[in-house]
Amino acid sequence: MILVIGGAGYIGSHMVRCLLQHREDVLVMDNLGNGHRDALLGAKLIEADLRQREQLDRLLHDHAVECIIHFAAYASVGDSVKNPSKYYENNVAGCFNLLEAMRTHKINKLIFSSSAAVYGEPVTVPIPEDHPKNPTNPYGETKWVMERMLQWYGQAYGMRSVSLRYFNAAGADPEGLIGEDHDPEEHLIPVAILAALGKRDKLKIFGTDWDTPDGTCIRDFVHVSDLAEAHFLALQALRNGARTNAYNLGNGQGFSVKEVIGAVQKVIGRTVPVEAAPRRPGDPARLIAGSQRAKAELGWNPQYPEIEVIIQHAWAWRKSMPNGYRS
Repeated sequence: MILVIGGAGYIGSHMVRCLLQHREDVLVMDNLGNGHRDALLGAKLIEADLRQREQLDRLLHDHAVECIIHFAAYASVGDSVKNPSKYYENNVAGCFNLLEAMRTHKINKLIFSSSAAVYGEPVTVPIPEDHPKNPTNPYGETKWVMERMLQWYGQAYGMRSVSLRYFNAAGADPEGLIGEDHDPEEHLIPVAILAALGKRDKLKIFGTDWDTPDGTCIRDFVHVSDLAEAHFLALQALRNGARTNAYNLGNGQGFSVKEVIGAVQKVIGRTVPVEAAPRRPGDPARLIAGSQRAKAELGWNPQYPEIEVIIQHAWAWRKSMPNGYRS
């Protein structure tokens, strides 16, 4: 059985769908603080919290878990700068609880949802996995601490893990069954769509004076279904004896905020109202992935690299679910 912690969230629910498509036996653990029961498409859910060790022990005692996929970290850069204690408690302390519970119940395979935020402001672009780690916000710092925990637990206790460093997850299930629905929504593509629909007054561009061609931040967008498939490939690698490792997941191509807004307007045929705003603390100017290692060692081959296709899938889901999972 594969346990997906945080499986009712955006990326987690797409992972659950991917596992079900591959006919895996799946169990979801989620406290539903940010997740949606309806995103699970009928997968079995146990409501529990990573920070509650006794809940973890009960779940792992009652179920024969082969591998755990961990998505249950808080993930807002801006929020982490305002409230770092929240991120250390949930992300770091929660990860410690999980690793200790895995030791107790003799589970030695883990796939971890990490982030490009571990790198901070890049020295080289595209960013390779051995790039210096210098996070510029508490969110990225906690992800790096968690990765280091996995490395030391692997060395001391024989746990094997794969950390997958996403760049910007985007899009929705190509068949339109599930999609992205955060409250509040902070991700660029869904915010642009909501603003075009009149469900947001405007999209704020955080900084127009960055050292980039058009003055706005540049990011590498990767389809959420491609991310899920990378996790499945990591599961297969661990089953085949792979050792602890980390991989970047991105398309290797950067788009500025203004370029993404233009692509959204082209795809949906509506204007996106925008407003210039100050830079957010902790934001790097550009993040572009070097993902050759994942392609070479995991056999990862993104199926939806085009930004317009990513936007089309996000738009199709939002059209069918105008109020998200509350529709």
